[in-house]
Amino acid sequence: MTEIKLHQSWKEVLQDEFDKEYMHQLKSFLIQQKQQGLTIYPKGDDIFNALNSTPLDAVKVVIIGQDPYHGPHQAHGLCFSVQKGVKIPPSLRNIYKELQSDCQFEIPSHGNLQSWANQGVLLLNSVLTVNQGQAGSHQNKGWELFTDKIIAEINIRRKNVVYILWGNYAQKKGQHIDENNNLVLKSVHPSPLSAHRGFFGCRHFSQCNAYIERNNIAAVEWQLPF
Repeated sequence: MTEIKLHQSWKEVLQDEFDKEYMHQLKSFLIQQKQQGLTIYPKGDDIFNALNSTPLDAVKVVIIGQDPYHGPHQAHGLCFSVQKGVKIPPSLRNIYKELQSDCQFEIPSHGNLQSWANQGVLLLNSVLTVNQGQAGSHQNKGWELFTDKIIAEINIRRKNVVYILWGNYAQKKGQHIDENNNLVLKSVHPSPLSAHRGFFGCRHFSQCNAYIERNNIAAVEWQLPF
């Protein structure tokens, strides 16, 4: 795993992780899954899409998800995002609804959030791979340690970052973030099961832009291209 294609800014702070035992075990697990004929999402080139799209020195917002989508053509390495041509998942549809009421957002026909990532929004899943049709199948195999390291490095090296933590899982993942030098926004998860209990009306997107603009950082253009 030492030859992973990773943006230089991340490689400098994460390279040592690839030499640790947990990453060797993770690599062995992934190879084993492929040898068993299982399909892994996202495809190899997209596993580190979040990091390659949002260099460390460009991070201004972090949104934490849990697992990649496990259906065909969905996952492409950005949490909550799906490739164009795929039906918009329920949680993302609720995110769009909140954006619509918060920021005069026009809901597009697709669920591809790449333009957010390109602007400095790190769309980071806790687990970066999954087997087709098997939600959570790569949990507790090592990815969580790797993504904890990513969050820790941002916390050390960046200030005035907005962390958006939806649901208990994301809030636990971000529990060590320095809230004195960053903005941490929390609510329930946008899934249909919980969105009506505090996600709708949270106004996280406008709060995020107000904070980063106060710190002389360019606002995020949440509107997605059609």
